[in-house]
Amino acid sequence: MAMMFATIAFSIDAMLPALPAIANDIAPGGVAQAALVMTFFVIGMGAGTFFTGPLSDAIGRKPVVYLGLAVYALGAVLSWLAPTLELMLAARVLQGLGAAGPRVVSAAIIRDLYSGRAMASILSLTMMVFLLVPAIAPLLGKIIMDAAGWRAIFPSFLIFALVLLVWFGARVSETLPREHRRPLRWPLMVDAVRQMFGNRTVRLSIYVQTLMLTILFSILTMVQPIFEVSFDRAETFPMWFGAIALASGVSSLLNAAIVGRFGMRRLVTWALTAQVVISTVFVMWMVTDMPGLFWFYIFWQWGVMFQGGLTVANLNAIAMEPMGHIAGMAASVIGAVSTVLAAAFASPIGLLFDGTPMALVATVLIACIIASVLMQQMRRAEEAVA
Repeated sequence: MAMMFATIAFSIDAMLPALPAIANDIAPGGVAQAALVMTFFVIGMGAGTFFTGPLSDAIGRKPVVYLGLAVYALGAVLSWLAPTLELMLAARVLQGLGAAGPRVVSAAIIRDLYSGRAMASILSLTMMVFLLVPAIAPLLGKIIMDAAGWRAIFPSFLIFALVLLVWFGARVSETLPREHRRPLRWPLMVDAVRQMFGNRTVRLSIYVQTLMLTILFSILTMVQPIFEVSFDRAETFPMWFGAIALASGVSSLLNAAIVGRFGMRRLVTWALTAQVVISTVFVMWMVTDMPGLFWFYIFWQWGVMFQGGLTVANLNAIAMEPMGHIAGMAASVIGAVSTVLAAAFASPIGLLFDGTPMALVATVLIACIIASVLMQQMRRAEEAVA
């Protein structure tokens, strides 16, 4: 399950060190245009999440994973061979469509087998791997690129998919019995969406998860230019980013250990409150031109990644908990809405980069303030139900 989650992170983060080379070879618009290879993958993944969940509710979990991995592998091959940026972007959309299968179905499988805080604990362990992948993916991408050129990164995606296909096929049994499957009918899909957005806790959880993914996508868009332009550390960027990303794994492991004691909503609220304080201090630090900006940025970025490990899995568990009877559809809607909206928000935010980390820090601060307000509304909604 963790490896299926990690498919997305690996497919995005391994491309980060290759952006300057892609810009030199096939993207006349520079690094900003080359970064579309990540954006278009996310677009494809967001589109794919709309139908992979309902399809898995209708025909079972395993066939959808197999289909998704096949499409993902095809997209990787076409990206590898694409002679122009336009064709590569089309292939990356296809690759993203395929990645949606493992991503969505893995959440549905976990919900088939677990519930409540136990589900949150399992999701935390899978998210630990998902969030640790950014720690090694850029460095792995750079090693591959230095050895065989940036196009060689795409065959690594193909190998990843083949390993996952064999491992999943051998180790995971079908978790959705035939008698519990829902026909792929439009009225049933509409009814499932109505059930989800009619539940205030589920609805608020999706909104907060969207804000957290907006933060993540904004970081992926801006982090390489920040290290290169703001701090002149482009050569050592993969190592710095890897060290920072380890915070996500640490916090995911911590979350898995303590979520049973403190609860999902409380941990999310605590993490958001801490981030509001840290980001506010960082904004004041930059405005007053205090010394040691790089080291404060490293500390702040570490805190943002640590926050990710305490929020994303818990928010997903909160939203999935009441939707066990439509787990596949729920996983699709949660993934599609949060991913597509987050990518739409993050794309223009990336254009605000002015040579300093200010736009990124302000984005994180505003997103966390709004998310904190929404979490307070969730608390009141739960108290009203109780």
